[in-house]
Amino acid sequence: MLITTTNDIPGKEIEVLGVAQGSTVQSVNAFKDIGASFKNLVGGELKKYNEMLANARDLATQRMIECAQTMGADAIVAMRYASSSVAQGAAEIMAFGTAVKFK
Repeated sequence: MLITTTNDIPGKEIEVLGVAQGSTVQSVNAFKDIGASFKNLVGGELKKYNEMLANARDLATQRMIECAQTMGADAIVAMRYASSSVAQGAAEIMAFGTAVKFK
């Protein structure tokens, strides 16, 4: 599946099918969350959160692709990510874009 952040695909005429989206809510375990709290005191990268968010983006992207495939899409244009905090140590990641079919 071709995925692009642009609104069109050069050289392709496209038909819009609709919004494709995928999301997940992820958290780290309590012990890693406590460790991250201590890291906040001294500063530095929160590696476990980086890993969690990378995995969440991958899963949300895969779910978005599956959504687009059920619509018969050839590609997804104008793809974006959004995130929100749903609880301490937990975040929702959403991948979304416009599912399109090549004419």
